[in-house]
Amino acid sequence: MIIQAANRTNSVSEYYFSKKLQEIDLMNRQGCKVINLGIGAPDRMPPMEAIQTLVREAQGAGNHAYQSYKGIPELRGGFADWYKKYYHVILDPNKEIQPLAGSKEGILLLSLAFLNAGDKVLVPNPGYPTYSSAALLAEAEIISYDLKEEQGWMPDFEQLEKMDLSGIKMMWTNYPNMPTGARANKQLYKRLVEFGLKHQILICNDNPYSFILNDEHLSILSVPHAKECCVELNSLSKAHNMSGWRIGMIAGDAEVIANVLKVKSNMDSGMFRPLQMAAAVALAQENEWYVQLNQEYKERQKLAGDIFDLLDVKYDPNSGGMFLWGRIGQAWKNGEELSDFVLQKAHVFITPGFIFGSNGDQYVRISLCAKQSVLTETTVRIRKVLHLAPFEHGSFC
Repeated sequence: MIIQAANRTNSVSEYYFSKKLQEIDLMNRQGCKVINLGIGAPDRMPPMEAIQTLVREAQGAGNHAYQSYKGIPELRGGFADWYKKYYHVILDPNKEIQPLAGSKEGILLLSLAFLNAGDKVLVPNPGYPTYSSAALLAEAEIISYDLKEEQGWMPDFEQLEKMDLSGIKMMWTNYPNMPTGARANKQLYKRLVEFGLKHQILICNDNPYSFILNDEHLSILSVPHAKECCVELNSLSKAHNMSGWRIGMIAGDAEVIANVLKVKSNMDSGMFRPLQMAAAVALAQENEWYVQLNQEYKERQKLAGDIFDLLDVKYDPNSGGMFLWGRIGQAWKNGEELSDFVLQKAHVFITPGFIFGSNGDQYVRISLCAKQSVLTETTVRIRKVLHLAPFEHGSFC
């Protein structure tokens, strides 16, 4: 190729799961039947009323044109009502909410809107890799802060205060935490707001898992004065089984939202109106929707625990979110070695923790986005390769 890629592409690499899915696809084409317990892509159906709304609205002749960059009033109002009902947070739907093509888009938009070259960003270790990737694409500098099991996977504020915080402009947080499953509490959010106000740091809280295996739905924006230094991302991907629809939002101070819109309006031309109408219907679900959802995830969590028990992986059976996270036993050098063993021998993919940062090196993660029958089949396969059950060569591949 005669044209060189931009220097910023050298700071990031292809997403781990993108590469791993290609490897799994190759194995499947070779005849292996790989069970993928890696990605948090819900396998259940969205609310039926949302699907019906999508179909109905898609038949409207006027619904196929460009849409407002701000999102339609019905969706912004739906997000505002959802936050009021479940998080007890009052948001102005006209000024304090920006719908997104999934909350992942918001990570990049916030980075482009608020980071200059050379600015510094606090990123959790372990944490979602996209926080770092977006900052690097904005030519910012990554400053990791530790999350450790012995501290409940919470930030160590004493350690944070000892760090050189000059030049820090943004901090990423995520609770219920991915990958660890640790839950937030009101005291944590209060301390984060105090930290942001004290050091003039924009606290970006990523909150897509607050309805999964989590009875108390918390938002950092419920803390007094939070809007002065905090924004929150949320999504319909997890709690409403709509990951492929790509619908999320940013909530925060009107000035923050206006700056995000400056970037977004130059990058896209609005979201398909029927999608927005259907999303508003999904947000209006009664609490029984979430109760039934969590009954299923609780059963899956128990089965994932059975898998970890076989592999001598220690875990918290009461963690939140849609993953189970555990520390490997002494038989394995690191989580990647265990992950590779299970993939090659049992043709089951579980995520090695190192992809979330160095503090995840001794951990692995199982996604709960698989039917109970699939998790049970995983247990059968692993028992066979561990010689705990009769093994027939070629039974998986």
